[in-house]
Amino acid sequence: MKAKWQKTPAELTKFLTDTMKDIVAEPRKMFGYPVYFINGNMVIGAFGAGLFLRIDPKEQEAVFKKYKETGKFEPMPGRVMKEYIMAGESIYRNKKKFGELLSKALNYTASLPPKVKKKKPAG
Repeated sequence: MKAKWQKTPAELTKFLTDTMKDIVAEPRKMFGYPVYFINGNMVIGAFGAGLFLRIDPKEQEAVFKKYKETGKFEPMPGRVMKEYIMAGESIYRNKKKFGELLSKALNYTASLPPKVKKKKPAG
């Protein structure tokens, strides 16, 4: 799903912030909007009018079939982020569907090895 850049609605930013407040994840900003990390690995974020979630690439085709309102996350034309899917408003407004996808994203991201911050070269 090509994500045509548009400003993220304030209500979506609030929804994401409210959703993640009780989940152990580090909040940051990317594209000027909230994203969340587990062990240094990005798990979910707001982009345009939707949310992107990190889903195991082996499970993505099944997710796309089950949730027709999802697609690949392509923040710039030709730049697909292979471990992420894009979910639009019809997904995040549906508590059951969104809960299932968020659970998949959290479980997959938590299973990844922690990212170690790279040291900046001296100079």
